[in-house]
Amino acid sequence: MNDFPGRTLRIGTRSSPMALAQVEQVSGLLRKVEPALEIEVVPVTTEADKWQGDLAQLGGKGLYVKEIDTMLQRGQVDCAVHCIKDVPGDVPMPRGLIFAAYLQRDDVRDVLLFPEGSDFQTLDDLPAGATVATSAVRRKAQINRVRPDLNVVRVRGAVGTRVEKLDGKRKIDTKLDAMILARAGLERLGISERGRQVFSVGEMLPAVGAGALGLECRKDDDAVAYLLQQLNHERTMTEITAERVMLHNLRGHCNSPIAGHCITEPDGQLSLRGMVFSRDGSKFVHAHMWGESMNDPAVLGARVGAELLRQGARDIIEGIPH
Repeated sequence: MNDFPGRTLRIGTRSSPMALAQVEQVSGLLRKVEPALEIEVVPVTTEADKWQGDLAQLGGKGLYVKEIDTMLQRGQVDCAVHCIKDVPGDVPMPRGLIFAAYLQRDDVRDVLLFPEGSDFQTLDDLPAGATVATSAVRRKAQINRVRPDLNVVRVRGAVGTRVEKLDGKRKIDTKLDAMILARAGLERLGISERGRQVFSVGEMLPAVGAGALGLECRKDDDAVAYLLQQLNHERTMTEITAERVMLHNLRGHCNSPIAGHCITEPDGQLSLRGMVFSRDGSKFVHAHMWGESMNDPAVLGARVGAELLRQGARDIIEGIPH
């Protein structure tokens, strides 16, 4: 394919090292399709990146994508690379924008890290009262289920910065005994050896869209949409569709303690697990269903969402006591 118009492709992205590494990966893949392609990276420090407090107070993780989406709508950039787990599920796609492609999904699992020099290897090694850092309500709830005796605290910031806080190289109020991060993020930054315990999906159900990157563009920009579509990974797109329909039906946003993970079984059947937790992990609902004869991802996502709602997910999300 050599008919991409002679124009520079401007890619909008967050300015964090992780986001820039992701754009580098996408640029490399695009140049394999279109070797002469000129790419301009347009980094943006979003409002959410500058904010150090609880993101829920600011309006949630959707702010990571919102500013870049606005630039895309205005024509200031031609496409955007988003972590799908940061894209809100409770609102429709911004007007005029589409996800033209999803890259093949990376490892979705979460890992436990310890400070440099620590002898601990697993969650079980931590003494009662130890402090574990995470930025996600989803992780906090799942840790609290198995180790209610631990002190789970919120630590935000770029992944590299968080690891420095764990190691005591950046000053924070609390001494941290452990930290949970996404394995895919450590791999993108080349520090995957820091992860000691890798949680199975059964032990720690991932966020909806975990490990997946989406390539977004304007619906009416056929040239860019066609270019990006060359990178689409069909299976990832199918699995993400199931997860995000479930999230949408739960009216879930990025601060809702919702986990969901769809896989394609060896026989081609889709399998979707969904969980909704109270913030402290004391209450949760769980559903697991297969794609059945139609194997339609949107139908599967709707069925799992409906089953979670039947079990009381709405009240748990809203924090209504029973």
